[in-house]
Amino acid sequence: MRIPRRGSAALETVMVLPFLFVLLLGTVEIAKITYTYYTLHKILYSLARYLGTQQGTNFCDPSDPAILAAKNFALTGAADAGGTAIISNLTADMIAIRAERLDAQAGTLSECDCSSSGCDASTGGLPPDFIAVSIPNGYEVTPHILFLPADPIPLKPKVRIPYGGT
Repeated sequence: MRIPRRGSAALETVMVLPFLFVLLLGTVEIAKITYTYYTLHKILYSLARYLGTQQGTNFCDPSDPAILAAKNFALTGAADAGGTAIISNLTADMIAIRAERLDAQAGTLSECDCSSSGCDASTGGLPPDFIAVSIPNGYEVTPHILFLPADPIPLKPKVRIPYGGT
């Protein structure tokens, strides 16, 4: 005796389709998060390169015009902060800039102190060896997948480049 199997393919499709849909949306969200991380990394790299080529930057003074111009350039594409933000809700306060000096004997990097023997340009200090730029508290991105609650993911990119300014 033969059992009729009419409609079984449609039933299997209806059962599997929600899982495929959630997988597709999850893949799209992962792509968005990856793109956001890449964009943040490029912003920090642009900021570090801008600072790394400036002359006479005082890394001990966060209100130094070169540092402010570099942050504005990285965030908006214009040194005067006149452009549109590249990433929404990313502010200059979220970005940390650290001047570093290489200890040749120990082979380690340490933060440059703000003194005449450190990186304070206003008191005759020497330039740093490296510039490290990061978002220490992270830039939060919340994935949106149907029916799946998700906590924000803090993206914390960091860039370190050799200092080339004088």
